[in-house]
Formats: sequence, structure tokens, C-alpha cells
Amino acid sequence: MKAILRFFFKLLYHELAFTYDLVAASVSFNRWKDWVMSVIPLIEGNRILEIGHGPGHLHRLLLDRGLFTVGIDESRQMGYLAKSRSGGAACLARGLAQYLPFPKESFDTAVSTFPADYISDPQTLAEVKRCLSNGGRFIVLPVAWPKNPFLEWLFRVTGESPYEAMELVKARFRQPFAEAGFKTTVRTLDVKSSTLLFIVATKPSR
Repeated sequence: MKAILRFFFKLLYHELAFTYDLVAASVSFNRWKDWVMSVIPLIEGNRILEIGHGPGHLHRLLLDRGLFTVGIDESRQMGYLAKSRSGGAACLARGLAQYLPFPKESFDTAVSTFPADYISDPQTLAEVKRCLSNGGRFIVLPVAWPKNPFLEWLFRVTGESPYEAMELVKARFRQPFAEAGFKTTVRTLDVKSSTLLFIVATKPSR
């Protein structure tokens, strides 16, 4: 099943990228874009790096706010979508998060919404830390819990409360960031029909 899902998401992010917004809206009960935009209050500074920019919704909004914003994504198709959505104004690079093509201390905040497992790769975290200014933030929105009867039933069947499951997820996501030398906090935010989890990892000041 994991192999099948991995193959599906690879197609969704590449050959089927044009369907990404529709699929994301469907699985999130049409809340996907709102979830992505919820990271904005956590962003600090004027130089922003978006890792895994996807179809470019957050990227366009950051540009509209007058922030110097750079995006990187491995998918060529997502680059086309993000560039088009910004009216050609987006500053994008195609590449891997493990090998960021930017000078050290280039950004005040790095942000990533619903990334794949690469985001907790030690090489990714080392690269993000290198590219952040001292005291800069790395904000990651890795998961959302939709509030619906099916999930409540699932927790009852497994004998776990949503709180207990959430605490386990918090610890699992926090650990690699802390091990990479970030001062790391994990926050949750209740919004309409869902609970969002944020990792706020701060690069220590010298």
C-alpha cells in the first residue's frame, strides 16, 4: 500500500500536477488553501524561502505582500504552475532541499507546507540551517487532522484519544529538528473543521 501511495503522489506531483489542486481540495474537505495560508502569521523578516512551493498559492501571496520570496521545488511541472499563478513574477529554482543552491544566511524565514519525508532528512535540515540568518525561522506545516466522524470512530476503535495520537506525532516531528541544532517548538492551531500542527525551528543566534 505504501508503494502504491508513493507512486500515486509521484504522479500527482509530476505528470498529473494539473490535477493537484482538485485532489488536495477533495481530501481536505476544501480547506487545503486555508491550511497552507495559516503559516503566514509565523513568518518573520522580509527574505523568505519556500521549500516545495507546489502550485504556488502561498508563493503568490507572499509576493503580493511585498516580501522577497524565492521558491524551490524538484518538480518541473509544479514550477510551471507556480510561475503561471504569479503572472511570471515568481523567483523559482528547480532542485532538491538537500542541496539548496543559495549562499549562507540568505533568508530570514524558510517555510514548507505539507512536504514529503525529505523535509526531516538531516541533509535538508543542515542546508536550511546554513541558508538561514542567525535567529532565522524554519516553519513547517507537516500534517492536519480533519475533524470528522470517521476519525473519531477510528480513534475509538484503536483505543487512542486524538490528544494521545497528537502528542506522539508532535514528538516524532520535533526530534529531527532538535537533533539538527534548531531551537524547536511544536504548536497546534484549531481552525474550522481541522487541527493543524506547526514546527517552528529557530536557528540559534551567535
